[in-house]
Amino acid sequence: MKKLLLTTFFVVTFFALTAVSAAALDSGTVKVGLRYGSTALFSANLENAVGSGYEFGYFDDGREFQFLGRTEERTISMTATGDIYMSTDGTYSAAPPSGGYRHMGPWHVEIGGFRDFDDAQDAAWDYDDAYPAWIDWEYVIRVGCYDTREEAEDAAAELGEGSAVKSSSTGVTVTVTKTTEILFEFDCSGVLDLGVLPDGQGDDAVTWFKGYRYAGGFEYARVTGGNINVINVVDLEDYVKGVITSEMSGTWPLEALKAQAVCARTYACRTSKHLSAYGFDVCATSDCQVYNGIGQTASAASDRAVEETAGECLYYDGYLVQDPVYHASNGGATEDAANVWGTEKGYLKGKEDPYETRTSIPNYSWTVTYSASELSWILQQKGYDVGTVKNVYVSEYTPVGNVKKVTFEGTGGTRTVTGDTCRTIFYSSTYNKSVKSLRFSINGGGPAGSGGVYVNGSGSMLSGLDGVSVISGGGTVTALNGDTFTAITSSGTSTVTAGGGTVQPTASNSGSFTITGTGNGHNVGMSQYGAKAMAELGYDYVDILEFYYTDIDVR
Repeated sequence: MKKLLLTTFFVVTFFALTAVSAAALDSGTVKVGLRYGSTALFSANLENAVGSGYEFGYFDDGREFQFLGRTEERTISMTATGDIYMSTDGTYSAAPPSGGYRHMGPWHVEIGGFRDFDDAQDAAWDYDDAYPAWIDWEYVIRVGCYDTREEAEDAAAELGEGSAVKSSSTGVTVTVTKTTEILFEFDCSGVLDLGVLPDGQGDDAVTWFKGYRYAGGFEYARVTGGNINVINVVDLEDYVKGVITSEMSGTWPLEALKAQAVCARTYACRTSKHLSAYGFDVCATSDCQVYNGIGQTASAASDRAVEETAGECLYYDGYLVQDPVYHASNGGATEDAANVWGTEKGYLKGKEDPYETRTSIPNYSWTVTYSASELSWILQQKGYDVGTVKNVYVSEYTPVGNVKKVTFEGTGGTRTVTGDTCRTIFYSSTYNKSVKSLRFSINGGGPAGSGGVYVNGSGSMLSGLDGVSVISGGGTVTALNGDTFTAITSSGTSTVTAGGGTVQPTASNSGSFTITGTGNGHNVGMSQYGAKAMAELGYDYVDILEFYYTDIDVR
């Protein structure tokens, strides 16, 4: 019967993972991955901020919390079972730390046959170093933390009952933080995850985790051993309140905040997510949308924006929008998703943006300069090695004037990149340099036969040299004669040839390339500063959303 039960739980849980995001929309509850994958934790602490104590259990397929037990302790730690070492400062680790430490071994004496948590807890008080546990859907107590099987067997013999067992690679041990006092152990072979629900003592519970305050409960997933994924299980509207002031200032106009709230809510509820395999809807970083819990920068306006748009999402052609993406500013025009990420989205169409320039945007215009050696190294690190870079230029713009293709020419060949890579390929943490948006130009290099002559910073182009005059530093105006001339710029020289209006710039004499642009982000979807500008001009949040997303409904 137990094997049948395990199989049933596995099937239900697997289905829940594949449908995890749909559950967010249906249940009004969001699962937010706070730590997972490479950021998963060996041990995760919680501390009550509002309320006192915690309930232990698990969240079922409907995201309802199922109670297993409780504690009155206000500071608790969830740690991967096995060998646990606690240093003198109370830090838990899987290996012996330097200096002094206490060790909790993986072997225990297990005694079964208890009907509920209280029954197991009462029994545990009759033994030294004993605690209740829920192991494979049964209440047991475990006594001691021994290094070896032999030690556990000797202890069982001395007790006259129980058997030696070892904590598995899917278990989670709950202790009083910075102590070796075990409160509870949970292990359902990775089929169910430990849930912890803070007790608000009559108020809405708020809990500290890693320096931030969170509403709702927590889930600790340890399906395949190793460290623990930490997930915040929180009401959808509380989640949105946390997002909008992490992504947009709470002092901005109400209608801009409402537009951000609808986008954030839609993103959390979308049904296709690259992180669903981890068992949550959305991560807490800019890989999804930034979420640092509640209360850090919340304002009356930001909370009001969420409350006045409660439940509202973006829809296109009758379906929930799957990519309600946004960015800080577009520099003058948004862009088609197909030109940036290669996938056509009917609601993500590029258009010129007349609103951003109507508000103040910090660092709206920017310039960054790369040496040829810097670009050569960056390209090599990213798998685009062209040898020593000799020339870099924008080889194609989109109809609205954003960059679509960038070409690199070097001693080892030529590479052209497209879409968002035109921006991200320039990022380097080593040199602390980046290209901030897809709206830019490059000085210091260029293509042969580009079809015109640029005459000012706005990008105006002449088709040839006929009728072109130049003014010297002394004010003398001279008509150009002949087929070519050389222009000197801050970044080098360019040889301009007549004959059909072609431009044949040479690589910069200084061996550097200067990129000048406007905006900040991938240019797709809503401009956050554009939303601010529209709100300041009197537009409401639906107007804002309908401008930045094509043919959508808000409902």
